[in-house]
Amino acid sequence: MDYKDYYKTLHIGKEASQEEVKRAYRKLARKFHPDVNKNADAETRFKEINEAYEVLKDEEKRKAYDTFGSNWQAGQDFRPPPDWENQFQGGRRGSRGASSPHYSDFFESLFGGRGHFSSEDLSSFEQEYHDRGHDLHAKVSITLEDSYHGAKRTITLNRTVNEGNGRLSVQPQSLHVTIPKGIIEGQQIRLEGQGDAGMGKGPRGNLFLEIVFEPHALFTVSKRDIFLALPVTPWEAALGGTVSVPTLGGNVDLKLPANSQTGQKLRLKGRGLSSKNQVGNQYVTLAIHTPEARTDEQKELYEKMAKLMPFNPRSGFGG
Repeated sequence: MDYKDYYKTLHIGKEASQEEVKRAYRKLARKFHPDVNKNADAETRFKEINEAYEVLKDEEKRKAYDTFGSNWQAGQDFRPPPDWENQFQGGRRGSRGASSPHYSDFFESLFGGRGHFSSEDLSSFEQEYHDRGHDLHAKVSITLEDSYHGAKRTITLNRTVNEGNGRLSVQPQSLHVTIPKGIIEGQQIRLEGQGDAGMGKGPRGNLFLEIVFEPHALFTVSKRDIFLALPVTPWEAALGGTVSVPTLGGNVDLKLPANSQTGQKLRLKGRGLSSKNQVGNQYVTLAIHTPEARTDEQKELYEKMAKLMPFNPRSGFGG
């Protein structure tokens, strides 16, 4: 019979501690549990993992296995020393019958006894082995208004559901989510207990929703600050005055300084994405729009302005 490398089966080194053995077993047992993993070889792998753990979790069996294994050559017949089996039978939980062997011939020859692997074993494993479910991560798109005011959203996600008896299935589920006021793009909302189902009596994992902002028709955003390009007329820019400006909270009045220029930036304090502890602002960048001269009278007005206000915006270019 072939020698079985139990360390390789659990993906650990021979120097692994008992705690590392346990962690490796839990990870692999969860991955290849036949009620979770539907691959054709899952049950075989699950048996191999349990067999390896049965030996390596027990210090006496592990020591005997290490001693025996150091002199083993692949392919040779195993002839254990006298009373080898009797040293370990007392430490086992007892046999469960001879049909459908739980352990390999290598294990049986080394430690004796027969095992039985059935759906009963899976149920027993599920009852004895408890592990927290995996955390899930998803992205949720919201509007800037949702963040500015706070909101409630309903989202639908596919999640694993424990149907009992160790059976897991994937089902769509709707979740009601509260969007905190002032949340910014990239931040996460943590929904406790809304992740993957746990193994056995293990708790569910958590669900983390990463915030993504939908494009806005008027505004751009950088962290907590909101930006708006505001068109103004030449006379509004030259004479100054009050103009109505859109914000996420509704229109507000903004006072333009006289002789404002294109590109000039004005601040509306607290009109960005503000939370309880942090304040965002809105920045308004002026863009002077010149009306077209379509009639003779309009053209004459521009000519009059050119005579009354001689101005060369390119004077700094030289030449």
